[in-house]
Amino acid sequence: MEAPRVCLVPPPEDAVSAAWPPAGTRPLPIDVVSVQSQVVYGRVGNNVAVPTLRALGLSVAEVPTVLLSNTPHYPSLHGGAVPDAWFGGWLDDLVARGGLRGLRAVATGYLGGSAQAILLARWIRARVAERPQLRVVVDPVVGDHDQGVYVQPDLVAALHRELLPLADGLTPNDFELAHLTGRAVADIAGTVAAARGLLVGRTQWVAVTSAAPGGWPAGRMQLVLATRAATHVITHPRIDIAPKGTGDLFSACLTGYWLGGDAPEVAAARACQQVLRALRLTAQAHCAELLLAPLDAGAAADVSVRAWPG
Repeated sequence: MEAPRVCLVPPPEDAVSAAWPPAGTRPLPIDVVSVQSQVVYGRVGNNVAVPTLRALGLSVAEVPTVLLSNTPHYPSLHGGAVPDAWFGGWLDDLVARGGLRGLRAVATGYLGGSAQAILLARWIRARVAERPQLRVVVDPVVGDHDQGVYVQPDLVAALHRELLPLADGLTPNDFELAHLTGRAVADIAGTVAAARGLLVGRTQWVAVTSAAPGGWPAGRMQLVLATRAATHVITHPRIDIAPKGTGDLFSACLTGYWLGGDAPEVAAARACQQVLRALRLTAQAHCAELLLAPLDAGAAADVSVRAWPG
């Protein structure tokens, strides 16, 4: 005889609110809120940042800005930006659940539109007012050299107006630095000047990935890390593959190592090494999507850090 089927009907909303959470329990504590893109297939945005931050021992709440089947580089694509009401509601419900009392950082990446930037900035300002020590790391995703600007112009303006002033740390790539500052960044001197121009208000450091590619040494790449006190140029090997998500991995690693106590230039060097490990693993596997490597203890000898000018 077939067992009877049980149909679970959700209780009325007021009943749920009255019964949960159980008396005597505590909220789940959250260290980092990661606000980025999310895909069903692939390794970009939160699909990279969240496992990386968790591997560093941090409790993470992931807030998607877009939900896509995969990146737009494939022949088919389904999904889009999450509704603004959902996005704002997710942020507000994180506060309502009571788990942000120990919040240490907010990390932002690709946004689905200017309205999200406005909602997110308003939410971050409220969290900073509650916790002045909160760290905000903004990856101002607007485009890259091979595709140009791939977000709407009003989002670029909203990033400038809303999120950049809230950032303790910024992680633009070479293209984004030039676009956001309107400055020439053809060489390291120009990159340093442009990065230093963003060190205003709350911003403590700017890490420019793929910096000044026209001046790279053979087989190597450069990154510029500028703070108000000093500037460092980090050089590392160039791996001849280009899976998506390496910038997201770098930003997540840098954020995690910085929260762990590393100085920004040390955190950036360690993040570069972790990206190299992931790229080498991806190349060995001939995989089209980025593979995440186990976290290493520190930066290896093939990542060099020098003060600029040196």
